[in-house]
Amino acid sequence: MDGLVSFPDVVSWAVPLFLAAILAELVWIHLSGRGGRYETRDAVTSLIMGAGSVASGIILGFVAWGFFMVLWRITPLDLGLSWPVIVICFILDDLRYYWVHRFGHRIRWVWASHVNHHSSQHYNLTTALRQTWTGTFTFMMVIRAPLILLGFHPAMVLFVGGLNLIYQFWIHTEAIGKMPRWFEAVMNTPSHHRVHHGRNARYLDCNYAGVLIIWDKMFGTFVPEQEDEKVDYGLVHNIGTFNPLRVAFHEWLSIARDMSQRGLTLRERLMYAIAPPGWSHDGSRKASEALKAAHLEQHPEKAGTPGFD
Repeated sequence: MDGLVSFPDVVSWAVPLFLAAILAELVWIHLSGRGGRYETRDAVTSLIMGAGSVASGIILGFVAWGFFMVLWRITPLDLGLSWPVIVICFILDDLRYYWVHRFGHRIRWVWASHVNHHSSQHYNLTTALRQTWTGTFTFMMVIRAPLILLGFHPAMVLFVGGLNLIYQFWIHTEAIGKMPRWFEAVMNTPSHHRVHHGRNARYLDCNYAGVLIIWDKMFGTFVPEQEDEKVDYGLVHNIGTFNPLRVAFHEWLSIARDMSQRGLTLRERLMYAIAPPGWSHDGSRKASEALKAAHLEQHPEKAGTPGFD
């Protein structure tokens, strides 16, 4: 099979639906008085981030595509384009997304690209569009390499990745409570993903799923939304800006400042790039584990409950 295989650009097709859904959510919140809130500057920043992400994908997309096509030329396997193969590719790519997302919260270099998605202190459908401009520089494209080497065509891999992204759009809302129990057990939902966007100590570093929440349950990173603890959205230390440039690049600049401090060893400089967010050479900052431990010191009654077990 040659490299001329193509699949539809489903994300571009979905943009009008995204905008219509945002309008519907806005009207619903206004009329019902519940389901979250919109803040104009915040929503505009999210929309600009989304547009910038599309632009960066157009400008830098050749890097990932070129890498994938090199892999495709050297693999002896070709699974074809049948629907069963597409379904299997979708499931495996969702597993790939889980690990890339998990790395994005546990490796600061990758977090520098992903952090902008968590920078809003609101949670509505525009938050879903607050996407990275710098994903290419994290080199997480290599996590897709096994799929292509197994015989899934690069165009198919990007196609199912687009479907995954489209699915995740609707889970960025407070307008939907809990879905039916069977659905919550298997699929990622607004309830599960609200938890992921929380800055509460209980909710840090969990629910990395894209489509299937089963990955979090399998790998021990699932935390259900608690009725008695409302999600507090945003970053542990919010950046307090609506400037898209600062949103997109603030963590990269912070990494550069940390790594260039005087008196650090080579290992310490490297750790500022690859250790979890919050790591510091002198212990002056706290990563998520330390934040959870500090919270438990103040609230020992929460020990053994979801997020603290």
